[in-house]
Amino acid sequence: MSKTIDLGQQITLTDVYDLGMEQRTGSYLFHERDLTIVETSASPSIPYLLKGLKSLSINPRDIKYIIVTHIHLDHAGGVGLLLEKCPNAKVVVHPKGKRHLANPSKLIAGARAVYGDQFDELFDPIVPVPEERLITKEDGATLQIGENRTLTFIDSPGHAKHHFSIYDPVSNGVFTGDTIGVYYPQTKTNGFEFVLPSTSPNQFDPDAMLNSLEKIKNLNVDQIFFGHYGRTENPQLIYEQIWYWLPKFVDAGKKVMEEKPDSSLDEKVGAVSNELLRSVTEFLAEKGIDQDDDVFKYINVDMQVCAMGIVDYLLK
Repeated sequence: MSKTIDLGQQITLTDVYDLGMEQRTGSYLFHERDLTIVETSASPSIPYLLKGLKSLSINPRDIKYIIVTHIHLDHAGGVGLLLEKCPNAKVVVHPKGKRHLANPSKLIAGARAVYGDQFDELFDPIVPVPEERLITKEDGATLQIGENRTLTFIDSPGHAKHHFSIYDPVSNGVFTGDTIGVYYPQTKTNGFEFVLPSTSPNQFDPDAMLNSLEKIKNLNVDQIFFGHYGRTENPQLIYEQIWYWLPKFVDAGKKVMEEKPDSSLDEKVGAVSNELLRSVTEFLAEKGIDQDDDVFKYINVDMQVCAMGIVDYLLK
């Protein structure tokens, strides 16, 4: 099973079935002189990514660059494993993420704290990346991958401090990882494009997220490529939805913290998650999307993790 979609302008998207879910996480490929992958997802996704390359008649030995927008395991957890199949590739990462790819012990500990007994099934193995195969890109730095294609890296914290977005002039598009949200292509069957902020622990910062959104908006792009999942050609709609939802998410957290000051951490997270789900469910019902819709399989997972990040942020 592998699904690869031609997005035009020498870009393809491969569904890598993160968490075993279709249209959950995507990996992008630039078909340029220097073949370049953006996002790998976690290690269990790597077989799907390799099958995608095979279906495109691409030998992994010919991959030149593997870019990860940030080092959360659902975006970069599989990069070390993929690198074993791509002996001529270098990994491009935010400067704040480099040491964690070279020595992933803290990443592993953090993910175990969030995912507990599910960790091995979701993320194992996490393979260190040799230091000599890591390249960092500061804000505004570039990478030429083809005669007429030079990517620009934009420091974009908010979801994480180790996050950059990637501007591509050929598509006039930007690869935003998680910094301006999770895109739910499942709702497009209802004629509605839907995105929610990704507020996962432990570096969520709403002010930084809004600043990053402003930076991205000022690029005047025609399309946005999301880590989760796919592409929109309606950037303004995305900005408006993040502006709408981000304060609602934080307010939901504040409400729970005020009402339940003595509750345990798990109880607070559960209450925030329920509050977020209630708001989103009501909103989507108005769009004709009920609770039995497939999109809620994804939203239910995300609201739990978003609630953890919001509670963590407010406790700090």
